[in-house]
Amino acid sequence: MTQLHDLRLRLLVQQESERIAGNSPAELDLSVVQARSLCWLALLAEAHEDQASDAERRGDVEQAMGWFADAMRLRDVIQVVSTIEIPLPVAAGQEEAEYEDDDGQLAA
Repeated sequence: MTQLHDLRLRLLVQQESERIAGNSPAELDLSVVQARSLCWLALLAEAHEDQASDAERRGDVEQAMGWFADAMRLRDVIQVVSTIEIPLPVAAGQEEAEYEDDDGQLAA
């Protein structure tokens, strides 16, 4: 069963990688890539935590600790990915100055 999940995950990652690589750099919105990555990482972390709970209920402490450690590593990766500051793309035909107030600060 685990092999099936591993293969499915690899396929999904490969498909998403190909889709991202297929876009021209002008079409690539890094904020969307970041958001999708965070969604997938959160789902994976939750699944690992569920596996840890299941293993703990079965009394397999070693397996539970392994799943829990993986979940914590995924949570660490989520923290890293969420702290990456990606500049918002400027809409076509708009100047960056339109987004700034009189003091040169970004306007809300």
